[in-house]
Amino acid sequence: MAVSTTIDNAALRPVVSRQIRRPSLVGGDRLWALAFATPYIAVFFAFVIYPVGYGFWLGSDPASYRQLWADPVFPSAVLNTLIYLLVAVNVKLILALLLSGLFMRKGLWIKTLLLIFILPWAVPGIPSFISIHWMLNSQWGLINNMIWEVFHTDGPPWLDNSTLALSSVICSHIWKWLPFWTIIFLAGRMAIPRDLYEAAEVDGASRLSRFVHITFPLLASLYFVCTLLSTIWALGDFNSVRFISGGGPALSTHVLATLGIRNAFELGNPALGMATVLTALPLLIPLVFLLMRQLQKGEVEL
Repeated sequence: MAVSTTIDNAALRPVVSRQIRRPSLVGGDRLWALAFATPYIAVFFAFVIYPVGYGFWLGSDPASYRQLWADPVFPSAVLNTLIYLLVAVNVKLILALLLSGLFMRKGLWIKTLLLIFILPWAVPGIPSFISIHWMLNSQWGLINNMIWEVFHTDGPPWLDNSTLALSSVICSHIWKWLPFWTIIFLAGRMAIPRDLYEAAEVDGASRLSRFVHITFPLLASLYFVCTLLSTIWALGDFNSVRFISGGGPALSTHVLATLGIRNAFELGNPALGMATVLTALPLLIPLVFLLMRQLQKGEVEL
């Protein structure tokens, strides 16, 4: 009897294994799958692979880089880009982290204030930056007119001075994107268990102590990811500079993104414009690598 049971089990194994096999695409199913996948593949190659490959091909000429290094505007654009990233990203994220604590409070007035606070991020960016450009006009802009009405003196030349113009661009960028990052940190704060704060409050910990020892350690990974992502986005930001200062005065506030567009279209040299953009790769590639590595760890707290 034991021998027959063994034989029966061995005979059933191929049947079970055949039953759990996944059916494969055959005949018309393959044709349908290919028909549905082909448009997506074609769009991917037409709008991703081809533009990227053509851009790298345009920027592969060493003569373009020699011409770029001879351009006196390029060093100032590199410096402006670094200042833009260092100041705009850090100030924006620090303020967002602090403001997220304010919006954690309960109350109708907090919800109303949060709704108003989100509006700069919700409205379209280009009309907002164009409006800021006209508000900063030295002669008849809204801000200088208000200064004249209140103090009876001329306002600063906001867009006629390189330092003021770049500062205006940075402040406008922070104003536009501060609500977005505040919402991200607000979501992170809401995910922290309230028991930790209640236990710390019972132990007599102050608000600052709770922030230093509870909030920030639990949001550190999220803060790091947001810093990387914000830096990557700010590195390619074109609208802020283009529609507020226009790269002026005297081409002194260009960043790499706007200088590349200027070289490609205004000067009619696409190869030089692509070479300008590709000079940001030594900074962009490590940022992307760090971002992907951090996300793979699965330690982002939300």
